[in-house]
Amino acid sequence: MTTTETTPQVSAEELIKTTPLLQEIVRQLRAHDPYGTFRNWSDELILKPYIVTREQKKKISVDGEVDPITKSRIITFYRAIASLIEQETGLLSQVVIDLSHEGFGWVLVFSGRLLLVSKTLRDAQRFGFDSLEKLIAEGEKIAKAAIELGKKHGDIAQL
Repeated sequence: MTTTETTPQVSAEELIKTTPLLQEIVRQLRAHDPYGTFRNWSDELILKPYIVTREQKKKISVDGEVDPITKSRIITFYRAIASLIEQETGLLSQVVIDLSHEGFGWVLVFSGRLLLVSKTLRDAQRFGFDSLEKLIAEGEKIAKAAIELGKKHGDIAQL
């Protein structure tokens, strides 16, 4: 593609409807909403906090605790990935997050004895993506690698 060509713009609503990862994030958020707050919210509004531009990230202080809403957003993102892994491989997947008060830590997604995802978290206070497309790209990259690992070594998960 040359620089003069443009790709057709897809609306956020259409992107959400056609992307399993985004649908799963919305499903996970609604499933873990004890007060039904998200019941009447649009999918686009639910996903909006995941979009944090570079300028917005610069304004977020990394001094201090990671707020509970941000922690929830991180775990929901990885739970959605775990759900995609389960759907593709049939392996029950769990998510563990260890996050210090300073915003450093790691995320593990495992099935049985098989470690499917191991990600380091840094500056978790600034967790987010520049756009829905970048959220999709990162989530699908992580999920694809984990699914391949699960299919290749599924016998270890069964131990």
